[in-house]
Amino acid sequence: MQMCALPPVDPLAASAAADARGRRDDGTDRDGGHACWRAHDVLRLRRLPARDGEPEWVRDAFLLAPFAVVRRAPAAPDFVAVGIRGASRAQRYGTWAADADVEFAVAPEALAASDPSPGRERLPAFAALATLQRSPGALASCVWGPAGSVGFELATRTPAVTASSDLDLLIRAPDRLRPAVARRLFAELRALAERAGIRVDVQVDTPAGGVALAELAAGKPRVMARAIDGPLLVADPWAAVTTGSGAADAAADADADADAATTRVPHLDAARTGAAR
Repeated sequence: MQMCALPPVDPLAASAAADARGRRDDGTDRDGGHACWRAHDVLRLRRLPARDGEPEWVRDAFLLAPFAVVRRAPAAPDFVAVGIRGASRAQRYGTWAADADVEFAVAPEALAASDPSPGRERLPAFAALATLQRSPGALASCVWGPAGSVGFELATRTPAVTASSDLDLLIRAPDRLRPAVARRLFAELRALAERAGIRVDVQVDTPAGGVALAELAAGKPRVMARAIDGPLLVADPWAAVTTGSGAADAAADADADADAATTRVPHLDAARTGAAR
């Protein structure tokens, strides 16, 4: 997020309360208390109250498309952490929406077979998605779907994809993803990116949080999981108790691990200058 509103309550208190309820690292609760939405789900909102310091573009963006994307951050009871997308990549705003204001949600996996609006299918990111829909390869055995600008446009029918947009993918993996499968997925999606001339970013949604497919495919001893309380270095994102020293280690190793945070196509990285969602 480029900017973020102040939370409706003390985020440390919210995080502690969520832990007491049995919250999972992906933002849902094991006891079912707030398990409706997960990171990357697109939410249609009835309203979005303005908060102090909110950029002017947020109101215009919400009037044009009253949708928000679930993000990983501690939230107070009866609230969900969301991000608002503006017209440009620089316009990203983190805020909180009331559960009662959510009309419906669209998960990335619900969009895996969706087509863009007429006239948009030739954009490189949509063309790459169409290739996966016709020939999913190793993805056929996964629960997956588009996220980022592609997922947002498919869910809202609001133009968000440009000729330079990445194709962001999310793979739901509540159960362990075998290393051989991770390597095959990475190789196939890297080949797709090279053919399409775009970047394909892939995040695997594990019990520990979001992990880059590139790190899983590389067989690293520890991987960075994007959890609700921040980045964590974990030895096994499917273990009930993660190893490593958590956020402090992640911060110390951030420079070393930043380039592996998402699946990257080496020959395209040098040309990339923008920031991701």
